[in-house]
Amino acid sequence: MPRLLLVHISHETNTFSRLKTDLAAFQRRMFHLGDASVIQAMRGTRTEIAGFLDAAETYGWDVRLPISAAATPNGTVTEEAWEALTRPVLDALAEPFDGILIAFHGAMVAEGADDAEGELLTRIRERIGPKVPIAITLDLHANVTETMCRHADIVIAYRTYPHIDQYERAQQAAALMKRTLDGEIRPQAVVVNRPTLLGFDGGKTTIEGVMTEALRRADAFEKEPGILVVSVHAGFTRSNIRDAGPSVAVTHDGQPERARAIADALMDYCWENRANSSTQRTTVGEAVSIARRPDASGKPLVLADYTDNPGGGGYGDATNLLRGLLAGGVRDVAVSSITDPEAVEACRKAGVGATVELAIGGKIDPEFGGPPLPVKGVVRYLGDGELTFDGPMSKGVRSNMGKVAVLQVGEMEIILASNRFQTIDRQHFLSVGIDPTKKNVLVVKSSQHFRATFAPMARRVLTVDTGALTTPELSRFDFSKLRRPIWPLDPLP
Repeated sequence: MPRLLLVHISHETNTFSRLKTDLAAFQRRMFHLGDASVIQAMRGTRTEIAGFLDAAETYGWDVRLPISAAATPNGTVTEEAWEALTRPVLDALAEPFDGILIAFHGAMVAEGADDAEGELLTRIRERIGPKVPIAITLDLHANVTETMCRHADIVIAYRTYPHIDQYERAQQAAALMKRTLDGEIRPQAVVVNRPTLLGFDGGKTTIEGVMTEALRRADAFEKEPGILVVSVHAGFTRSNIRDAGPSVAVTHDGQPERARAIADALMDYCWENRANSSTQRTTVGEAVSIARRPDASGKPLVLADYTDNPGGGGYGDATNLLRGLLAGGVRDVAVSSITDPEAVEACRKAGVGATVELAIGGKIDPEFGGPPLPVKGVVRYLGDGELTFDGPMSKGVRSNMGKVAVLQVGEMEIILASNRFQTIDRQHFLSVGIDPTKKNVLVVKSSQHFRATFAPMARRVLTVDTGALTTPELSRFDFSKLRRPIWPLDPLP
């Protein structure tokens, strides 16, 4: 019976965040150690580790699961957290394995390891040697490096954004691992990039555009003999490392020249269309004006504060949009959420039904998204923030917003949360007693993932630029480690 090591370690690191990602950040979101803990938490979910588990049962593999861990995107992972993430994996390698399946993000940066995934793969290879196959799954916003592809035999990225295919990608990786173990294929991976920090329209697959066309071309290439997987990565731009940016990785079976030619062709397409973006940048003033218009549809207007997206390392406490909506007298609004543990604690001390005067949000770095917002409101709800996602993204995954409060300020219900999180699921509202389908306006802290749940219920969706940390204005950041010259930071022919 083949023995497989199954691993899940995921973080998308915004190196420009003031907030380091410590071990507690993983423990607040997802940090399970050992077979029993991982299986109990993850089996039955629409995640990569659940996909690996189900494949192992199908193929009759004996498996070990030392760790399943993820933290909300944030600043650089601390040395202590990095050690806590990698040690269980390296310790498990004291035993022999026939193959290794790893669910990464692909854009983790740790103290002393700019290419964290590449560093861990290097250390794994040092222990297991060159013959044991390794398959990795990646977010399509991975910053894929040559080190990662040198040590991983199979590289598979998500093909949806919002990411609703993690389970399927894991199943695909496991199927290729099965063929490898059976001696049917001998996979290898190559990766190609270009001197651009942006590309593939940020990976958006909810519209017909550059990314969907790239994936169609990838599908056609995968029909060729010896081409096993063509992975298209939009990259993660808010990362001050050498290899940030879009790339294409091709996993092949004995076709290195053709694999590289395919990767080159897709990256040429990326380069030619690098300035093509479908993001509609709505100002706060425009959003308020639209929100004030009468509407009889009975459906909410969804305002995505996409430049304060915790899913890209945003602080989740930008106030500029709330300030505009309150000043504009917009009615029947629900907000998920403002990250402000101090405000939550003040609400808890006051109790449900109490009237409080607070300054909420804007406390981490007011330069990005606005200063604290003074409000007077009534505490409508207090809770522990526990919830389970309805999906389609991450269906069945348990999450924790931390201690929460709902503060009613005029006609606005504001969810105040202790933990940072991206609003991707209706349970972020339902779990605190707010029905999102009944509101006139919903404010969500997200740039794209929210669409899987909230776009179907919306009368209209607007992405609002509030000038927060996940702003597309890249000139506001110092990319001191990035390979240069690179577009759009430098003039290029």
